[in-house]
Amino acid sequence: MVDKTAHIAWDNQSNIELPIYTPTLGKQVIDISTLGNQGAFTYDPGFMSTAACESQITYINGDKGILLHRGYPIDQLAEKKQFLDVAYA
Repeated sequence: MVDKTAHIAWDNQSNIELPIYTPTLGKQVIDISTLGNQGAFTYDPGFMSTAACESQITYINGDKGILLHRGYPIDQLAEKKQFLDVAYA
């Protein structure tokens, strides 16, 4: 769901409007997918501020060591749950 928009302007080009999404967990996300159409790309060394995909069922925060699947920590699913419980989730 688009809650807000970010605006970028440089040189004499018109203002570019980019949607900002608010996730259930984590930081807000700016959708930059239309920047290529404007003749621009982003530079993110180490891929540290870029999401590679969108997920409705998982959450990953590598800095904090968090990996959730449907709200459950992945280590809890792997160590303490039966196969059918994990398959159902």
